[in-house]
Amino acid sequence: MYPADLKYTKDHEWVRIEGDQAVVGITDYAQKQLGDVVFVELPDVGRSFEQGDVFGTIESVKAVSELFAPVGGEVIAVNTDLPAKPEQVNTDPHGTWMIKLKVTAPNDLRSLLDSAQYADLVK
Repeated sequence: MYPADLKYTKDHEWVRIEGDQAVVGITDYAQKQLGDVVFVELPDVGRSFEQGDVFGTIESVKAVSELFAPVGGEVIAVNTDLPAKPEQVNTDPHGTWMIKLKVTAPNDLRSLLDSAQYADLVK
């Protein structure tokens, strides 16, 4: 259920590491808890975050939740399709990315969960 090629946070973000970049989205578990996503607010390219910093918000018919940076880094890309099509988060959570970070704190990767650890967290 949770792809093995991704790493996970306890705050329900997923991360795909591609060289020195981290591609970030939210997990299937998170989107199910939120319900129908109606709005996503993402940061501007060039912003920098430390691990655990709020990088945006996601709003559903049930709630507004903060999005947390899984690793320290600088935003190098933002999924510009999401503001117009936020429902993509519900239809393909592990395939819909939100931001791409240039990782500036590679040691942060050590604290991320693998798919089995994340599955245990949310069961």
